[in-house]
Amino acid sequence: MNFQPRMENRIEGFSVMGGLRRRYLNGITADLWDVECASYAGGHYTARDPRLFILLDQRGRGRSNVKLSPKSSGTPQDGHSPISYIPADMDLWVDFADVQYVRHLDIHFDADVLVQRLSEEIDPKKLQDPQLLFFDQRVMTLAELIATELASSAPLNDLYGDSLALALLIDVLKLEKTSPRRRSTLAGWQLRRATDFISENCTRNIRLQELAELTRMSQSHFSHSFKASTGLAPHEWQMRTRLEKAKELLSFDTQPLTEIAAETGFSDQAHFTKVFRKHLGTTPARWRKARQS
Repeated sequence: MNFQPRMENRIEGFSVMGGLRRRYLNGITADLWDVECASYAGGHYTARDPRLFILLDQRGRGRSNVKLSPKSSGTPQDGHSPISYIPADMDLWVDFADVQYVRHLDIHFDADVLVQRLSEEIDPKKLQDPQLLFFDQRVMTLAELIATELASSAPLNDLYGDSLALALLIDVLKLEKTSPRRRSTLAGWQLRRATDFISENCTRNIRLQELAELTRMSQSHFSHSFKASTGLAPHEWQMRTRLEKAKELLSFDTQPLTEIAAETGFSDQAHFTKVFRKHLGTTPARWRKARQS
């Protein structure tokens, strides 16, 4: 999935060297910048999605200052404090005085995609709380590996860069492994709304997003809670509903199997027969014959 970062800035005094090196990963965008700086350079930045700024190299007599308002004195950023996690919509000002060159890595990510990939809810506080100007050797090692991959003329498979970037985000946000626990079930109204919707639309492809929106939940939370409530995943419940509809038609109708297959959402009679046998242990024709006799 190509995730396009949404960034607004007003900057001056920077000249990009060699162009932007960018990789689109799964819900993550990684940018590598090599920048020459005038005697003064800086500006204001706002990103509509959370991001990481990691200073990889800085040359010159001066150093950069990171500020939360244009009039504050700011905090110096250097090799001892190269990493900042900036939440979505947070304003940041940066000044560079007597700095000739900067190399930095920006990691932008879609928080909803991250939740889906991890199949876990993330504490909103972890996404909303800034972490400015800190050092972590493990994060720096991952950042250097990502930067090397972005700068390479022969990059490896996307899975390599994606895995590094995902590991980096897990580390910075301190997303610990959750212990197995009993999942919360759906409220009565949520379960009724979901099962009624599946029953009414079972013959077409139902997206998980539709069911999550109906129940006002994230896709990951809905999927886990639905299974905790019913013992089946949403797609398994839909398939069971299709087969129940097919059994009704087989019991009380003499229409051809090809028509029943089409009416219950299967691509053709062969697909219908395969799924029916898998779930019920016999073919539709034999099931109908046994039922009628």
